[in-house]
Amino acid sequence: MNRNSTFGFTMAEVLITIGIIGLVASMTLPTLVQKYQTHVVETRLKKFYSIINQAVLLSKNVNGDFEGWTYWIKEEKDEDGNYINKADSTDQAFQLYLAPYLNILYKKEFTDGNGQKRYLYELTDGSAFAFQAHENREIIFFPSNAEKCLKLPKKESFGLCAFAFQFYPIENTDLWKYLYNKGVEPYMHAWDGKDESLYTGSTYSCDGNNPNYCTAIIARNGWKVPKNYPRKIRW
Repeated sequence: MNRNSTFGFTMAEVLITIGIIGLVASMTLPTLVQKYQTHVVETRLKKFYSIINQAVLLSKNVNGDFEGWTYWIKEEKDEDGNYINKADSTDQAFQLYLAPYLNILYKKEFTDGNGQKRYLYELTDGSAFAFQAHENREIIFFPSNAEKCLKLPKKESFGLCAFAFQFYPIENTDLWKYLYNKGVEPYMHAWDGKDESLYTGSTYSCDGNNPNYCTAIIARNGWKVPKNYPRKIRW
């Protein structure tokens, strides 16, 4: 054997190898990203449910039973039939009853897609939440990238990067029976108690235009996104 000979790869072989690596990466990377984002959603949903309800319990110990709270900001309409913005009243109620028991990193005022003033509250893990513009029964939780998610229409954000919760323990009627005398719960207003209604066929089913029940699907599966989940998590 010639002592001066060397061993190595030709340029063509190197390019082919790089091409194969790139092809494999392009096929596997989206799956890895999807799994990671799903894991983040699962972890932060469960954490938010825990810390917000700890805050509710601590506040109840100080402020007494829910019926005596002045927390509840109800929706009202003006003479033209439009909802009156209650963002400031909602924030005042939040600051009085729940904020003292939560570690809020910052509060930011923003304008939503309907031109309504609202407040965004960011937590230390990068997640955030906001109340509706006209009442404070509904709480929208964002596991990550809240401001990006807020720019999307409801159908393209709820159940993907935004998740609906409710806090309304004072209404003992059939429409609110899954929330009565409880803390913050996944959105279950008007739910008929059938699992299939969470997925499809109802006003708030996860596969529809108003997908508020998506949070309940994950919660009822132990805060894990089930395999038959109707939406693709992304944030």
